[in-house]
Amino acid sequence: MHSRWNDAEAAGFIARYAAKGVPEPLALRVYTSRLLGCDPTLVQHGGGNTSVKLTLPDLDGAPVRCICVKGSGWDLGDIEPQGLPAMRLDPLLKLRPVEHMSDEQMVDAQRGALLTQSSPTPSVETLLHAWAPFTFVDHSHANAVLALTDQPSAGADLCAEVFGPKIALVPYVMPGFGLARAAAAVIEANPDAEGMVLLQHGFFTWGDTARESYERHVRYVTCAEERIAKATRRASAPKAASEARVATVAPLLRGLVSKAAGKAMVLDFRGGDLTLDWAADPERARRVLIGTVTPDHVIRTKGRPLVLAQADLASGAEQRFEAYAADYRTYFDANDRRVGGGLKMLDAAPRVILVEGVGLFGVGASKKDAAVAADIALTNLAVIADAEAVGAFEPLSEAHLFDVEYWSLEQAKLGKSSPRRLAGKVVAVTGGASGIGAATAAAFAADGAEVAVLDLPSSGAAFPCDVTDAASVAAAFARIVETWGGLDILVSNAGAAWQGRIGEVDEAVLRTSFELNFWGHQRCAQAAVAIFKAQATEGVLLFNVSKQAINPGPDFGPYGLPKAALLALMRQYAVDHGGDGVRANAVNADRIRSGLLTDAMVQARSTARGLTEADYMGGNLLGEEVRATDVAQAFVSLALAERTTAAVLTVDGGNIAAALR
Repeated sequence: MHSRWNDAEAAGFIARYAAKGVPEPLALRVYTSRLLGCDPTLVQHGGGNTSVKLTLPDLDGAPVRCICVKGSGWDLGDIEPQGLPAMRLDPLLKLRPVEHMSDEQMVDAQRGALLTQSSPTPSVETLLHAWAPFTFVDHSHANAVLALTDQPSAGADLCAEVFGPKIALVPYVMPGFGLARAAAAVIEANPDAEGMVLLQHGFFTWGDTARESYERHVRYVTCAEERIAKATRRASAPKAASEARVATVAPLLRGLVSKAAGKAMVLDFRGGDLTLDWAADPERARRVLIGTVTPDHVIRTKGRPLVLAQADLASGAEQRFEAYAADYRTYFDANDRRVGGGLKMLDAAPRVILVEGVGLFGVGASKKDAAVAADIALTNLAVIADAEAVGAFEPLSEAHLFDVEYWSLEQAKLGKSSPRRLAGKVVAVTGGASGIGAATAAAFAADGAEVAVLDLPSSGAAFPCDVTDAASVAAAFARIVETWGGLDILVSNAGAAWQGRIGEVDEAVLRTSFELNFWGHQRCAQAAVAIFKAQATEGVLLFNVSKQAINPGPDFGPYGLPKAALLALMRQYAVDHGGDGVRANAVNADRIRSGLLTDAMVQARSTARGLTEADYMGGNLLGEEVRATDVAQAFVSLALAERTTAAVLTVDGGNIAAALR
């Protein structure tokens, strides 16, 4: 590891924030916090915390000693000054003689010391920072330090050997008031220390300047890295070739993990030598991966992953999930009794799944949560491998991990936020780069769904797909599965309009229109249903059938005929796959500005009828123009209508000729 400090960059931070009234020490605190946060071997996803002590104006303008500590919800990698809420220091120092305080009382005391009550809640380790008599304090969960401390008995000896007397050691204490007291006592007993190791938890350094504290952090972590580099590693397990593909395995896993969680979950896949090495020996992985390398990770990943062998994929995956859930319930019940009962059990689904010959899947209620779980799981694998190289990995006890996973401060958050209606659902929208498709993709995303926008390669869509090409469709849907683990809702929207009198139109025009406006929908629907069935979950097919399917207009046969066939296709899916839990519905829209009905077409049609554009677009019973967003909301409504199938929802402002029952 090397220092990323740069004098020019530091000066830039000082100048930038000075213009906003931010004092130099706080500007440099932001700078070095980001230096720590940009290194995933030090902190990840909101982990770690930093502080600075300085004098600031109080509410009455009088100078007051303060401490600024990272606040809840902020990440060191992109922190801003407001992410380091300022607290009056003296009230926090007066708490040092207090022997007992609940975490809730501690949080209240910290919030009471805030200069501005609208600030984010300061870190739970605020008192540790406040009681450390140094201007700048840095805290990370450095991988190399954790590898030295996650040992059966030699962790303290290894740290003493590697770091020397300038780094004090603190035996494991759960974060909170107790840890602050224990750390303060160690600091007071070691006045010459430049930092301290919290065994099996993390690493602190401090200094008179931001640079001094940061570069001490880098220097000592480098010592740990060099010690690990000298160790002899076990030979990598043979990575047996496997025919199992992510696109095949992921839907099975997603269906089972969603069932275990009682809600839709999303996967994030990670391959590579590290995951394959661990997965190559499932029995060893189950034996060794028995805890997290720091307790902070357990909230994201649970205590251990679910490990599956190739044989499990063929016949025993469901039993493995059930066994994992049973073990988790046993773990919860035993520890809930230990702490006096009354806790609310989290779901029993794994957050990390390691599959022999395939790799690692992070699991979460959103893509972001799943990616965080995967990132942290990879860190755990790397640190455990390093720990084994220098000795033998031994995590904290199950009881210690439980106490963090079921921390009162975390329990208090349960039930306080309601997930959005489509959270965890994966939606594919064809023709999603513009018009109705773009509006529909935005509407589903606003309701919490993970959205794959499919459109022609030339559109710049995230998932290039030509629905008239079977190979292109297969590739796009495989990418969806590889990205999220599966699919829940298909909005089959891609289409284009061809015109011509049906008795005179060229057959090639009609065939071309059918290829896109019928067969394109069938290809996508087939691909979606295959995923639904692999997941063994319910699924939703939504088709844009258009007014032409119900109320054909003159000279629009080449467009209306495949749309009428599409309406029949929707109903056939409802009939044939209702037993599989698949709902199939359609939206019948008319006169929507889009790629089919362009502004130029609206102007031409209005002029031809002797109408203003407003009168033409509002030529319906309501007298109002219907927008793409109105159609989008209809698709969302049908996706949420759990007992509705084979239905057509009309969105045209009122056109009796196109109305259905």
